[in-house]
Amino acid sequence: MAGLIVQPRARLFHGHDWVYSTEILKTFGEPQNGGLVSLKDGRDRMLGTAIYNSRSHIVARRFSRQRQDLDLDFFKRRITQARNFRLRHGLPEELGRLVWSESDGLPGVVIDRYGPDFVLQTLTLAMDMRKDLIVQALVEIFSPRSIIERNDTSIRKAEGMELVSGMLFGEDPGTTTIVNDGIAFEVSLLTGQKTGFYLDQLANYRDVARHAPGRSVLDCFTNQGAFALGCAKAGATEVTAVDISAPAIAQVQRNAAANQLQVNAEEANVFDFLHAREKAGATYDMIILDPPSFTKSKGRIHDALRGYKEIHLRSLKLLKPEGLLATFCCSHHMSSELFLGVINEAAVDAKRTLRQLQSFGQGLDHPVISTIPESGYLKGFLFELVPGR
Repeated sequence: MAGLIVQPRARLFHGHDWVYSTEILKTFGEPQNGGLVSLKDGRDRMLGTAIYNSRSHIVARRFSRQRQDLDLDFFKRRITQARNFRLRHGLPEELGRLVWSESDGLPGVVIDRYGPDFVLQTLTLAMDMRKDLIVQALVEIFSPRSIIERNDTSIRKAEGMELVSGMLFGEDPGTTTIVNDGIAFEVSLLTGQKTGFYLDQLANYRDVARHAPGRSVLDCFTNQGAFALGCAKAGATEVTAVDISAPAIAQVQRNAAANQLQVNAEEANVFDFLHAREKAGATYDMIILDPPSFTKSKGRIHDALRGYKEIHLRSLKLLKPEGLLATFCCSHHMSSELFLGVINEAAVDAKRTLRQLQSFGQGLDHPVISTIPESGYLKGFLFELVPGR
């Protein structure tokens, strides 16, 4: 097996599984893009087996500390281990993330389950070259109705791959219905956001909604309306859901009608909407901010900070005393400390005092490896506006 000799100060020696081109001392053999390489230190000691791609900034991604091939038995074993972890911790098997990349020992592989239908993403070249084996493993373990490929994310470009989507097994299920906490959502696994639904927020929808009874609620960047519908069902007096996407707003309206819930869904740019509501003197008891990632790269973090500060500043001016602000960030480039810092800056500028009530993260079906910070990306906070301050 070809391989790489890794520099002594590389992150690999601190528990990470990635090797960047700047961390390589020497290459031996003839590593092939999409192939496997052995990783060694300067004393020729084995550090593990990794997938290799010279076209990526992350040249190698370790998936085993032993010598290991990527065959059908390997994929069946890793997928079964991922399934058992979730079952062991009481997670529902029918709806959620089955495989989360490095966190489940399959770098670049994401598998989401929607009942009998599975959605697969292969975001690294080596795994993409072996997606037939992954499909075969899923078929043998689960006997699914369909397996859908959603490789239409720009992350693949970093690995030199094209963006594609389509059917890998079975027939397109079309529009299907999922149920979370008694609320039905109409989703399209082939064309919807991410793999059809924001599964990483499933528990947070419930946790936020329990604060909604008796409150007027504004849900910004609502997408399919999961926060809004949860709050309406929980007993909010009024719910307004805002998104710039016309199809998203139409979806919210359909979901609200299907669940016999009252939600005022408005198509608007959230920044403009918040500004207009401030000018109109509107106020809310509870505001939810769940925007898409404002940055896809570390180099754009300052632009993202400006965007996050603006939406928090405007939201705080609309919040009633003792009102609640639930706010989320889904970029792994934005640390919890940075995110909390920009919220605090907005509070200072708005002359508001916030009391932190709760922290949020991604669901346990999106497990975080403590030595791989990139595996944990979703963070959020619940604040109460302190009156008379």
